[in-house]
Amino acid sequence: MEHINIKIFGKVQGVSFRHSARLEAKELGIAGFACNEPDGSVYMETEGSKEALGQFLDWCKNGFEFAEVEKIESFSEEIKGFSDFVIK
Repeated sequence: MEHINIKIFGKVQGVSFRHSARLEAKELGIAGFACNEPDGSVYMETEGSKEALGQFLDWCKNGFEFAEVEKIESFSEEIKGFSDFVIK
């Protein structure tokens, strides 16, 4: 089990990115949350297996079909024990 924080920049607000990320996370067995940031980015904290988180990061780089991902930042952190993936 690992914890990764992800910040996604580009056209990612107002295009159902968080909702799509939630569906993808649930399919991969990832818990955590996604929220919009004031700077127009989407911030997520995610927990799951190393393999699932790798697949999720790959998904984030391509983004949802209506999104235009310009850049992703990610870093590991201590596990917080999320039990579900929610949109904030």
